[in-house]
Amino acid sequence: MGKIFNGIRAAKLGTEKMPAVVQVQTEERLKEVGSIFEEHGWKYSIDLEPDKPEDITDLEILLNPPEQKRAEKKIGRNDPCPCGSGKKYKKCCG
Repeated sequence: MGKIFNGIRAAKLGTEKMPAVVQVQTEERLKEVGSIFEEHGWKYSIDLEPDKPEDITDLEILLNPPEQKRAEKKIGRNDPCPCGSGKKYKKCCG
């Protein structure tokens, strides 16, 4: 079963309610990543963990937001067939 909408909209990443969380290994990288967040005005939290692998997934999502998909127009049963035959879709390719 799919997700059920509960009426509560998810907070946008990089805002006060949902700051981006990243993990870096060095102080130098912390400054570099922090400056990117500051430049764009995003809210963030950076953890300095030298023993753990770097995780900047939230930053990558903010820098490259996923494009919204548009639904293609559905062909109605009684619409002309897109193949060009002149017949109704239901009598031709449907």
